[in-house]
Amino acid sequence: MLDTEEHNRMRWASRRGMLELDLVLEPFVNQRFPQLDAADRERYRQLMLSEDQELFGWFLRREVPEDPELAAIVRVILAFTRPDLD
Repeated sequence: MLDTEEHNRMRWASRRGMLELDLVLEPFVNQRFPQLDAADRERYRQLMLSEDQELFGWFLRREVPEDPELAAIVRVILAFTRPDLD
């Protein structure tokens, strides 16, 4: 079960230095993060340790993370953000 403190930490971590990332991450963390299973929540926490430029490339679909765990959560976020592209 997701607690409020964890959700708030992820909300804060999702606020990045780039507007483009904020437009992807903030709606996801607010609307979808609470429903993620424990494995995907852990993947998201790990994703938030990534550099903004890496995230930007992944969410623009220019690159794919080498780490399969990060690639999995990026796919979940992209499916949420742009379901029309899957």
